[in-house]
Amino acid sequence: MIYIFFIIWLTIGASAFLARSRRTIHMLCATYLTAHAMFAGLLIGGKYLSTSGSFFSFDEAGTLFYLLLVVVAIFIFIHSEAYLKRDDIGNYRRYFALLMLLTTAITGVYFANNIAVTWILLETTTLCGAGILYYRRSEAAIEATWKYLFVCSTGIAIAYLGILLLCAAASNSSLNYEDLQMLIINGNPLYLKAAFLLVLTGYSCKMEIFPLYTIGVDANFAAPAPASALLSTGLVNAGFLAIFRVYKLFAHTPLMAWVQNVMLIIGIVSLVVGALFLRRTNNYKRFLSYSTVENMGIVAIGLGIGGVGVWAAVFHVICHSFIKSSLFLHIAIVRQVYDGYRINRIGDYININKVGAIGLIVGMVAILAFPPSPLFISELMIMSEALASGAWWIIAIMVVLLCIVIFTVCHRFIKLCYQPNQDELHLSNIDRKLSYSAITLLLAALVLGLWQPEILTNIIDKIVTF
Repeated sequence: MIYIFFIIWLTIGASAFLARSRRTIHMLCATYLTAHAMFAGLLIGGKYLSTSGSFFSFDEAGTLFYLLLVVVAIFIFIHSEAYLKRDDIGNYRRYFALLMLLTTAITGVYFANNIAVTWILLETTTLCGAGILYYRRSEAAIEATWKYLFVCSTGIAIAYLGILLLCAAASNSSLNYEDLQMLIINGNPLYLKAAFLLVLTGYSCKMEIFPLYTIGVDANFAAPAPASALLSTGLVNAGFLAIFRVYKLFAHTPLMAWVQNVMLIIGIVSLVVGALFLRRTNNYKRFLSYSTVENMGIVAIGLGIGGVGVWAAVFHVICHSFIKSSLFLHIAIVRQVYDGYRINRIGDYININKVGAIGLIVGMVAILAFPPSPLFISELMIMSEALASGAWWIIAIMVVLLCIVIFTVCHRFIKLCYQPNQDELHLSNIDRKLSYSAITLLLAALVLGLWQPEILTNIIDKIVTF
C-alpha cells in the first residue's frame, strides 16, 4: 500500500519543479497534503500494525510520529505560502518541491522496518534538506549548504560502518529490526559496542544531539523559518526514531546497561551545550535551534535512565514537536516584521503584533516546562526515575542547567516583546491570521499537558515495551 502512496507523493513533488504559476503550486501542495491525509485515514481505519512489502511496517512508533508529521506539515505549508509570497516563481516552486520530497523521505524513515532502508532514507533527507538551505542563494546559504552536505553525509557514512558491524555481530544477512534483535543477543560485545557508538554518532546530526548537533543549528539558521519548523520537528523525530530503534535492539542483551550509560553521557553533554550556547547566540533562529539541542538532550537522558524515563522521552519528543514548530512559525512572522532575527536590536513586539507576542510568551512557558506545559510532566518523570534509581547527581546537573535555560529564554523573549526596537519595521507584512494559526499548535501541546488521552498513553506504552 505505501508504495502506491510513495509514487503519488514523489510524482506530485517532482511535478512542482515544472509548475509555472503559484496557483499550480498551491494546487499541488493541497493535493499532496490530501494524499497524506488519506493515507493517515487508512492507517487509523485498519492498516495500523500491518506490513507493506518487505521494508515497511506500520507499527505504533511510526504511525504515531507520522500522524504528528501530517498535522505539523499542514501548518508549515500554509505558513510557507505566506512567508515566501513575494519571492520569484523559480525559487518558490523549488522550495515547495523539495519540501514535499523531504516530507516523503521523513515518512519513509518512520515506517522503515529495515535498518538499511532507514539509512538510505535518512541520506535522502540530507539531499532534500540541502536544496532547501540553498533557497536564498547567498554566500552564507552556499556555505551552509555545503557544510550540511558534508557533515550529514559524513555522519551517515559513520552510521553505515556501525550497521556493517552490527550485521557482522549478528552473523546474518537479514537487516530487519526484529530479526536483528534476536540475532545480536549472543553477538560479539566489542562489535556491538562499536556499532552502537558509530550509529549514534552518525545519526546525531539528524536528532541534533552531541556530537554532530552543530550542523542542525546551522541548517535551521540558513533555511526559511517555516522549513526550519520541519527540520526541528519532523526530521529531528526521524533521527530520534532511527536511534531509538537501534537502542531497542539491545534491550535483551547484556550490553543494555552500557548502552543506557552512553545515552546518559550524550544527553548530559547535549544539555550542557544547549544551555550554554543559548546565552551566546544573538539570533533568534539559532536560539530556537539550541533549544532543540537542549530538549533532545533531555530525551537522551530519559533513554539513559531507563524505566519510566523511556516513556517520558517519547512523550517529550511528541510534545516538543507541537511547541517548537509553533515557535518557529511565530519567528517567521517576526522576521517579516523586522526583516531579521537580531536579538539585541529588535523589540516592542507586544505593541506591533499583540497576538504574535502572546503566542511567543505562551510558547516560552511551554518550552521551559512550566505547568501546564506537557514538558513539565516528562521532565518530572525523568527526574523521578533518576531519584528512584539513586542517581541524584543527574537531578542536580539537570536542575542547574535548566535554571540557566529558564533565565536565558525568559530574558530573550521578554526583550523581543518589550525592549525598544532599533530596526526598521515592515508593518505591511503582518498577517495576524498566521499568528492565530501558530497558536493552535501551542494549544494542542497545552491540552496534552492537562489531559493525556488514553489512546495516546496506550500507544506510548506499547512503543516502550521491548
